[in-house]
Amino acid sequence: MKVGARVFKTGIAIVIAIYVAILLGIPSPTLAAISAVFAVQPTIYRSYLTLIDQIQANIIGFLVAITFVIFFGNEPLLLGLAAIITIVINLQLKNEKQLTISLVTLILIMEQPEGDFTTFAFWRVFAILIGILSAFLVNLIFLPPKYETKLFSRIHHTTDEILRWIRIGSRSSTEHVHLKKDIKRLKETVNKTDQLYDMFQEERDYFKRNKIPKARKLVIYRYMIATNRRALDILKRLHRFEVEFHQMPNDFQLEVQEQLDILMRKHEHIHLKFTEKVKPGCLYAETEEQYNKQQLIEVVRGFRINATDETPVYYHMVTLISAILEYGDYLEHLEMLVNSFHSYHKAENKSVQLPDDDQA
Repeated sequence: MKVGARVFKTGIAIVIAIYVAILLGIPSPTLAAISAVFAVQPTIYRSYLTLIDQIQANIIGFLVAITFVIFFGNEPLLLGLAAIITIVINLQLKNEKQLTISLVTLILIMEQPEGDFTTFAFWRVFAILIGILSAFLVNLIFLPPKYETKLFSRIHHTTDEILRWIRIGSRSSTEHVHLKKDIKRLKETVNKTDQLYDMFQEERDYFKRNKIPKARKLVIYRYMIATNRRALDILKRLHRFEVEFHQMPNDFQLEVQEQLDILMRKHEHIHLKFTEKVKPGCLYAETEEQYNKQQLIEVVRGFRINATDETPVYYHMVTLISAILEYGDYLEHLEMLVNSFHSYHKAENKSVQLPDDDQA
């Protein structure tokens, strides 16, 4: 089981919130700890947004609570009505993510107060604010990890696994159930990569000179993820039309395998180029056989001319070939983006390296 930085930050935020509350003489220091748990975020930018939203939600819960207690009381029925109003206000302000903290504030203030209600409500709100600010402070002090390294590692290993399955699927019959499970898992992995992409995008640069290179990197990573989706689409079609594909004429299968191999080696070559394992200006076609989309189109046409009652199979193969052609187009554009990046920002790419195999 891996314990991430967010786990440690949550624990530290709780400790700080409780100690600060005790030092300030707040009657309920545990409230500060509870609010700190809700406020810890993976990035500084998200922490800032959470700080603003939670303070707003806290104020809403506070105002609704004191209004109901002063004018109507704090009976259970009134508490439920106040909760409904609090939810409606937060939804109208598009602050639904912080509904929990707003309702917690409302309930804590509307419970039976001891002594002066105004003082009671003030200390409750102040305790919650202490927790929110403690979590924000922890997020500032303990800088989040470099999400770029995690992002490229996820992209690279996902690419490697998809291409491995395509090589197997285009040459032999795979275990249908096992591959189906892996395709589902790979789809989830690609979707989760978007979350890492968002976190890298939210990382703040403290130097102006880094903004343009990062913007270019964001375009490259977005295209890498999109290219992985195109490769995964090929794998899905190979899996779905596995029987039909392996019943096709040998020349058709060999041509598809050959062109797929060229494209997959090109995909791997682009990753090596991005991490400067090969010369940035070196085109894949200069060192390896060249991808020829026209040959794929011609082999489909040839099969269509010779086909008699195999029309459904023909259309299935057309969808497979179209997926391969689209994958090739994405690779060409991705290679252009990587070459362009290295032409202008070679020094800014030193931090990105291919992950070791044992770190998959």
